[in-house]
Amino acid sequence: MEKREKFSSRLGFILISAGCAVGLGNVWRFPYITGKYGGAAFVLIYLVFLVILGMPIMAMEFAVGRASQKSAARSFHVLEPKGSKWHLEGYAAMAGNYLLMMFYTTVGGWMLSYVFKMATGTFTALTPDEVGGVFSEMLASPGSMTFWMVITVLLSFGICNLGLQNGVERITKIMMGFLFVILIVLCIRSVTLKGAEDGLSFYLVPDFGKVVENGVGEVVFAAMGQAFFTLSLGIGAMAIFGSYISKERTLMGETMNICVLDTLIALMAGLVIFPACFAFGVDPGEGPGLVFVTLPNIFNQMAGGRLWGTLFFIFMSFAALSTVIAVFENIISFAIDLWGWSRKKAVLVNLIAILILSMPCVLGFNLWSGFAPLGAGSTVQDLEDFIVSNNLLPLGSLVYLLFCTSRYGWGWDKFIVEADAGKGIKFPKWARFYVSYILPLIVLFIFVTGYWQKFAK
Repeated sequence: MEKREKFSSRLGFILISAGCAVGLGNVWRFPYITGKYGGAAFVLIYLVFLVILGMPIMAMEFAVGRASQKSAARSFHVLEPKGSKWHLEGYAAMAGNYLLMMFYTTVGGWMLSYVFKMATGTFTALTPDEVGGVFSEMLASPGSMTFWMVITVLLSFGICNLGLQNGVERITKIMMGFLFVILIVLCIRSVTLKGAEDGLSFYLVPDFGKVVENGVGEVVFAAMGQAFFTLSLGIGAMAIFGSYISKERTLMGETMNICVLDTLIALMAGLVIFPACFAFGVDPGEGPGLVFVTLPNIFNQMAGGRLWGTLFFIFMSFAALSTVIAVFENIISFAIDLWGWSRKKAVLVNLIAILILSMPCVLGFNLWSGFAPLGAGSTVQDLEDFIVSNNLLPLGSLVYLLFCTSRYGWGWDKFIVEADAGKGIKFPKWARFYVSYILPLIVLFIFVTGYWQKFAK
């Protein structure tokens, strides 16, 4: 079995963990859901839930990883009481990582495709309807969709094949650095557009009247769900990075750093999108089509729009690839931990597996479009996303919570010793009752409400 690599620096751990958390849930979903639910007031509610929901569970995933020195495939085996069945969560976590990549690689391919389309002037002089048609044509083409998905998979596994320090850590540092630079440049351009003031006001000045208009319960649940799902907790995606770090720093302090970085990128993405939407008279609550249909139209109207659009989709591609690379690292570690494979063998086998497993999502938009698993208009991607987001993430998070707080699991005392090892902010002892009894109920509420919203029509 290969010796377990470690991060070369604390910065590497923070950037890679943040890169995994950032993903498209933040830079794609966050802006349009913020636009839909009223702007600044929604952002404040979201930030509250990020602190009380996301951070404790992330710290627990890191603790399980660091204490076990294993990925989710074996971490519960190492820490669970003898004779217990907590390790069954490891199989659900592995399934979650594979399922996530079965559709995320396709979306990552969309982003790379749009970098190419924007850079080559595909959208130049097109009408708004024609811009929307470009996205529809891409979805209808299995060849094009497969090509960009394959590029995403090959690129990401190629980086993972170089190793943790020389590949994943080094490339992610560079990618996250460029991501920030591009984001800052785009923010400056967007907020200096004529008419951007209304967008800034919408995004930065809370108006709780908009919360009432949209329905307080609906807005609160949307903020709760976004805060919970944005970090991809519950499938061990973060636990692996815990196994790669030393005990020099407390896990709560590192969790706070990652969540701040993750949130900063999401908020800056909003600073790019909302001022531009208002400057050109576009509804910021357009939904998922905001990125692929609405924004290309905005760039068409903007001076130098081809350049700004290319930069924007490079930024989106980096956000997607940072998550894909991080989850691929997790998937590779499963094979290494379970069967003692070399990294090269784990990369090769999983490369082939992911290429095959990603095809149903690709074909679900075209050749298999008649298959509507969740009702009229739904696709294979919707089904895969539903299994991960509405089932494996909340239920997996519930298992991590109970495992770290229950005397029948790893237990509170052992968790606290691990979480508080090193310098930095300690996990608050007063929060024991909250994370043991209240937070599990909130997670269950999110799980049940997700089903209610999906099927109670």
